[in-house]
Amino acid sequence: MEAVDRAKERVIPPRPGQPIPWFKAPVLDGNANYAISTAAGRPMLFLLFGSATDPRARAALDVMLRHADMFDDQNCCFYGVTVDPQDAAQNRVEPRIPGIRYFIDYDRSLSILLGALSHAEPSHYKPQWLVVDRQLRLVGRYRLDEQDRAFANLRMQIAKAAEDSWAPVLEVPNVLEHGLCDQLVELYHGHGGVDSGFMRDIDGKTVQIIDHGHKQRSDVIIEDPTLRDRLQSRIHDRVNPMIARAFQFEVTRMERYLVACYDAESGGHFRPHRDNTTKGTAHRRFAVTINLNTGEYEGGGLVFPEFGQRAYVAPKGGAIVFSCSLLHQALPVTSGQRFAFLPFLYDEAGAKVRQANNAFLGEGVGAYSM
Repeated sequence: MEAVDRAKERVIPPRPGQPIPWFKAPVLDGNANYAISTAAGRPMLFLLFGSATDPRARAALDVMLRHADMFDDQNCCFYGVTVDPQDAAQNRVEPRIPGIRYFIDYDRSLSILLGALSHAEPSHYKPQWLVVDRQLRLVGRYRLDEQDRAFANLRMQIAKAAEDSWAPVLEVPNVLEHGLCDQLVELYHGHGGVDSGFMRDIDGKTVQIIDHGHKQRSDVIIEDPTLRDRLQSRIHDRVNPMIARAFQFEVTRMERYLVACYDAESGGHFRPHRDNTTKGTAHRRFAVTINLNTGEYEGGGLVFPEFGQRAYVAPKGGAIVFSCSLLHQALPVTSGQRFAFLPFLYDEAGAKVRQANNAFLGEGVGAYSM
């Protein structure tokens, strides 16, 4: 579990106003490697209770269950943390999806990470409530008997999360000429797309996963070197200078030449994700979404859940540029087909990271050479 290493690195728990550390941990009757980073976009209530045999913990769990209707994975989520294997074995706690999950923390690393335990006092569990906002920042830490304050804060965070704020993204119009956009769409139609997966680290290797519940998209790889050069020159001349101006970052390298299609007939979409969370993608710095046929489809907007539900749509030939660390999703296309050119950008430092991580690439994920 990722939390084991992070707990050793960070003994001091997060304070209000600080982001909670990203961790992966098993959830009861669910994902064995649940990534908290992908659950951002809605407030969260954590109950670090240790063991449900503790009368104080049992009372706190009962309080949560009296408010169970609040937890629906849309407005907010609840996460309990148990260190007692008998809690699950004796059905003392039970998940309810959507909204209510329990992290299994038998090695206590997550409890250390979040502040219910310390290395100095590994047997002294301090049960508590944590309130976390939609950007994964800790906004409140409370004793078990302070449940009224915890729920009041949670309601305030839910109200705030209903409001949209501006995500730190850059819109760059007129990157590709309309004729070049049309050429790319024609290329897709001429070849037909293949199923597009996504990267995930499994057993220490970055592998490609196909899961239509998470992502439904088809891609065509651009092989023509002349066309690739044209596209690279547009990014170099029209996007890179704007990244330098807005983010003070010098792009020197570009990854991926493909035309992507989100098709309404197949339910084209991509659920919330980040673009640099595996060994094989850690080098990526900026993602670029260039729409090729804006106005010819419905749906398909780009959303950044940590900042609300505003959908970003670039004009035809225009780009939305954003950090690969931002949680984002492509909303379902509800009518027609949405076509896009989707490169990633990075620099020389990123290139070194990419080459160094060749050892962690699984079968079918091509090695990289600078």
